Amino acid sequence: MRAIKVSLTGLLAGAALLWVAAEPGVFEVSAFFPLRNAMAQLTGVLAITCMSVAMVLAVRPRWPERWFGGLDRMYRLHKWLGISALVLAVTHWLWAKGPKWAVGLGLLERPQRGPRPAPGPDVSQIQQTLQSLRGTAEGVGEWAFYGAAALMVLALIKWFPYRWFFKTHRILAATYLVLVFHAVVLLNYADWATPLGVLMAVQLVAGSVAAVIVLLRKVAVTRRIQGTVAHTVYYPGVRTLEAAVDVPHGWPGHRAGQFAFVTADPADGPHPYTIASSWAGSNNRLTFIIKELGDHTARLRDTLHDGLPVTVEGPYGCFTFEDDAPQQIWVGGGIGITPFVARLKDLAARSGAAPRTVHLFHTTADHDAVALEKLRADAAAAGVTLHVMIDSRDGRLDGAKIRALVPEWRSASLWFCGPAGFGKALRSDFSACGLPAGRFHQELFALR
Repeated sequence: MRAIKVSLTGLLAGAALLWVAAEPGVFEVSAFFPLRNAMAQLTGVLAITCMSVAMVLAVRPRWPERWFGGLDRMYRLHKWLGISALVLAVTHWLWAKGPKWAVGLGLLERPQRGPRPAPGPDVSQIQQTLQSLRGTAEGVGEWAFYGAAALMVLALIKWFPYRWFFKTHRILAATYLVLVFHAVVLLNYADWATPLGVLMAVQLVAGSVAAVIVLLRKVAVTRRIQGTVAHTVYYPGVRTLEAAVDVPHGWPGHRAGQFAFVTADPADGPHPYTIASSWAGSNNRLTFIIKELGDHTARLRDTLHDGLPVTVEGPYGCFTFEDDAPQQIWVGGGIGITPFVARLKDLAARSGAAPRTVHLFHTTADHDAVALEKLRADAAAAGVTLHVMIDSRDGRLDGAKIRALVPEWRSASLWFCGPAGFGKALRSDFSACGLPAGRFHQELFALR
């Protein structure tokens, strides 16, 4: 989470400082309308900066994943960039439109303007062209703002169906390209020759390339492979589907705890699922455990069938159990048990026993006897101590119960995957008891 906060704060602060360096006269402004023009410029620069970086992250680049700690955290940054862009764009719009409304209502006096001077000999053809396009840029930019704002709000509404979110969210790439035109024309021309101009040029070019990739549906195209559903098993007690997918060619391998995007129906788009199998490279098969959590996952029991062709993209994620702690505590809440199942199978395949003391806590409201028996067998084969906590029988799991069952917790690292609220509570609890923040690892699997 620290990388997300640092990135977002640093990005906004850096862009703002570059703007101030390019426009030092803003501190000498005394009249309202010159201040209004400056604030419209600043908020516009910050809004398009957030949108540009969000657009680049939308194509799932691999190079920043390790620094952020996984694609799940990159998507969390993508979400906050979108929220920041929405707030800044609304503020930019209010600075642009609000004073006009105030003049119309008689609350502000219309500024006195003389005739626009004719372009002098020192005005370049590029500057003249940009000046001639100002009216067009303002008009199309306003409508693009309305469209982008509506789409961003829809993206934040959880009950908006994912399949419609997948389709409508792509339209943001088109509105972004219109806003790039708006920004290029309306940025103060002199600012293009400053470091701010360099930043704007780089981010607008990068964002535009990413937008074209999104519109052409070429996101991560080099990391996609074709697979076939081998078989499925449904566990009614926990409303969970286990699907095995054969990937005969092209899969680069994965580490336990990583996930992949799977597309069964192009109309639904790719969905992220944690891989619940180890990778030996011999059987060329991936296993996914999918909980019925929404309209899409509830249909999979009927739509996924043996022989169905699917597209698999990945692997992604840094929830890979890599640290130097002598002990590890794993907590899987509900379907959050999936990455730990993969790790159990990986440990069993490699050595038959965990190289350190590991306690796995599986807490769940629902339970299925067959699924639990398989989990116990996997834990025994890996040499991992398993604690199954069923809410109706054992009560809700908390930090105190974990510490009572693992007296050596102070020397351990804690790996959590499950409901975000539960993870936040555990993090706060263990932090208050002295567990260093760097030893608490959490999968932020909510990519929307």
